[in-house]
Amino acid sequence: MALFSSLSEKFNHIFSKLTKRGKLTELEIKEAMREVRIALLEADVNYMVAKKFVADTTEKAIGEDVMKSLTPGQMVIKIVKDELTKLISSDNQKLQIASNPPTVIMMCGLQGAGKTTMCGKLAYHLKKSGKKPLLVACDIYRPAAINQLQVVGKSANVEVFERGTQNPVKTAKQSIEHAKKQGYDVVIIDTAGRLHINQELMQELKDIKKEVKPTEILLVVDAMTGQDAVTIAESFNNDLDITGVVLTKLDGDTRGGAALSIKAITGKPIKFSGVGEKIGDLEPFYPDRIASRILGMGDVLSLIEKAQEAVTEEEAKKLEAKFRENSFTFEDYLTQMESLKKMGNINDLIGMIPGMASKMKGITIDEKQLAVNKAIIQSMTKEERLNPEIIKASRRKRIAEGSGTTIQQVNTLLKQFEQSKEMMKQLKNKKGFRRMF
Repeated sequence: MALFSSLSEKFNHIFSKLTKRGKLTELEIKEAMREVRIALLEADVNYMVAKKFVADTTEKAIGEDVMKSLTPGQMVIKIVKDELTKLISSDNQKLQIASNPPTVIMMCGLQGAGKTTMCGKLAYHLKKSGKKPLLVACDIYRPAAINQLQVVGKSANVEVFERGTQNPVKTAKQSIEHAKKQGYDVVIIDTAGRLHINQELMQELKDIKKEVKPTEILLVVDAMTGQDAVTIAESFNNDLDITGVVLTKLDGDTRGGAALSIKAITGKPIKFSGVGEKIGDLEPFYPDRIASRILGMGDVLSLIEKAQEAVTEEEAKKLEAKFRENSFTFEDYLTQMESLKKMGNINDLIGMIPGMASKMKGITIDEKQLAVNKAIIQSMTKEERLNPEIIKASRRKRIAEGSGTTIQQVNTLLKQFEQSKEMMKQLKNKKGFRRMF
């Protein structure tokens, strides 16, 4: 499910009516804003947050500049985007790094929110950024919690500091001393969760906070719990004065109410969001990009960042040269499929392309097809991959048998490959071709 797909779909429907009109009356704008408020409430946005958002947006949208504009519909959309960005943005959006290492990050939250997994994802993210993180096991109550942290630590290739079931406050203190001796510049403490908020949980967290004086106290909440997530955030903030929120399962949240309400209610920013189950599926929370995606404007910057992680500049230049020379082969096609896989869920990537979310409405790309295509290509000989034009009837039959597919599936892939080459041949003379790479 694409990020905020349900809310995005409703917003697109509302604003498509405005952009079709040459001029807008005050009544038409107010009617559109009323629909926006309903869409927000259906997305499980807090009632007071939705009410204030619509009031602020309406006031700006019925201004003289909009009413006299040649494109009033577009101006209203811009105002909504700016207000959405303001609603979820904060001055301290970025993760704070201590001037004197180590940076201590205390992770807290209720049981089942995905806190332990998120500790591993954050460690992996920081390691990719050049940091040397240490994971600390301070959840001594949940069965197998320490073992789970060790598993995610191994996946992130990060050391886990644990002292069994000794007092968590003592373990936290010892981990800081260990980090200083061993040169770790970030300490991520996985604290105990409970099935519900209680004084015992809060007191232990307060004691750990007092002992290690964390740089960041991040609350992990499940985005799919909607308004419950906001209530949990408010409660933890009152007791611990959290510095930020990490939303898990944002990729599965079709409504988005928690993401749009938390900052307004608690005053604390969302710093990261979990967008999948893999160790690398953690993204910094960029309010302006999120606002663009909600309004169907795409998220080109995030798409570029994902592409840069998956493909080096040198590889991109080689690929461009191949397209220009019309020498693109199935070997290159296979390489590109692997790169695309590294970038994440294809349907999410499509949602980042401006205008594509509405065009692809109701259509999902079957990622299993990539595996089928890969099997077909790997069943080809080296010569066939480099010269697809030699693949005639007998070769197609052999490739189908070797890949466990049908001749029809082999034909479909060959046709798609030729169409891709033809499209690139047309693109190579256009100004945007080099920019695309």
